[in-house]
Formats: sequence, structure tokens, C-alpha cells
Amino acid sequence: MLMKKYIFVVLSVLTALQAAAWSQKGHDTVAYIAECHFTPATADSVAYILDGKSPVYWANWLDNASHTPPYAYTKTWHYKNIDEGVAYEDAPLNPKGDVVTAIREQIAILADSVSTKGQKELAMKILIHCVGDMHQPMHMGHLSDQGGNRTKVRYFDRDTNLHSIWDGSLMNSGHAWTYTEWQHQLDRLPAGQEAAETAGNVDDWARQTYDIATRVYDYFPQGAKVSYNEIAAWTPTIEQQLLRGGLRLARILNAIFDPESADDPAGF
Repeated sequence: MLMKKYIFVVLSVLTALQAAAWSQKGHDTVAYIAECHFTPATADSVAYILDGKSPVYWANWLDNASHTPPYAYTKTWHYKNIDEGVAYEDAPLNPKGDVVTAIREQIAILADSVSTKGQKELAMKILIHCVGDMHQPMHMGHLSDQGGNRTKVRYFDRDTNLHSIWDGSLMNSGHAWTYTEWQHQLDRLPAGQEAAETAGNVDDWARQTYDIATRVYDYFPQGAKVSYNEIAAWTPTIEQQLLRGGLRLARILNAIFDPESADDPAGF
């Protein structure tokens, strides 16, 4: 009986680790960058749907909600695992859903004029979180090691795993900023470069993150020791992915709620 309880606890922890991404501060940063790029019409629509609360307020909601009975169906929506050597296009679909299909489903709900306010509110909360998740490389990691959870590494003086250090350790060691400071420091692209970063569709963005994940696995083999050099080497990638997530979330919501502002409102 004790052994069964132990196994249950271990499996529960692994599932929870797979669902977490970017730490709370990372998700807050993505949401706040997006909010700073809403058009006035989008800002009004988002405020109405969220009852006046900021996207930042709900940025981490799904990490907890996925582990409650009403939203247990969203547990696999935080990631899309693809094993080494498998092309993005050839990856088998998870019948329970993944982060890419989840994002597209929420976009469809938000864009549908017959969706109720309640349906749109839930879709908004899920979308805000999932766009952040999709830009964390280990959420496009290998199925065989549960997105880096089974790749053991040594972070300074403690044993941990590759997924965990990408969730927060690397980010928080790189900069001890608040989410508003992250936005202020990162969100400085000229218009042309910003447009280049938001170009494409959800599959393009997920494939890009998968390519980064491939490089991460090459750089951090099983048993890798992670310290100052590794933080310095990968902090620019983390900065880039957080900014991309925020800008792309803004592009999605602006296209839905202010289509005249979007170059390609249906291009997701």
C-alpha cells in the first residue's frame, strides 16, 4: 500500500512538472508584453471578457486548473512532445490534444460570434497561458523523456532536470526582474523587426520552438553541469522566446478583436 502511494505521488509530480512552464514570472511577462501591444479596440474587448482583469491576472491560472477535476481535460494542452529525429510535420497527434491544437481551438471560440461570454472567458484564459507554454523549448521537447523531465542535470549544487531549469531557474538566474521590468527591457524592437517576429502561423511558431528544443538537447546532455556559463549562453534565447510569445499573443488577439489592424486576420 505504501509503495502504491509512493508511485502515485511520483507520477503526480511528473505530470505537474510537465504542465508548468516559464515559472509564474515568465507567464506574467508574456501576458504583459501582449497587453502592451493591444489596440484600443482589443483592450476594450479583452477587458470586457475578463471582467476588467488584466491578462496578467490569469496568465498562470491554467497550471493549477489543469489539476482540478473540471479542467483535467486540459492536462496535455500545455505541450507538444516530439521525439528526436521526428520532423514536426510527422509527429503523431496526441488524441487528448496538445498545445498547438489547444491554441487553435481557443482562437476559433474567441472569433466565433455565437460563443457566449463564458465560453470566451475560458478560451481567453487558456489561450494566454498556452501561447506562453508553446514558446518554452521543453514544452516542445521529446516524448521519450517527458519534455526533459527525465534528462537529469546538475544546477550549481543541486540535482534537477532539464525541464525544470528551463521552467524558471535559467530565466530567474539571468535577470532578477519583475515582469514589468522584463517587458520594459525586452520590448524594444523596431516595427519592422516586430513584424518579422510575429509573421507566420501557430505551426510556424511551434516548429521554431521545436528547433530550439533540439539545440537545447544537444547542449545539455544527460548529467550536464549547469552554472554561470550556461546561464549566459541561453539567457538571450529565453529573452527572445518570452518576447515572441507576448508579441504573438497580441497579434492573435488584435486579429480577432480588431481585424482592421491585422495584415492577415485569418492567418493562424
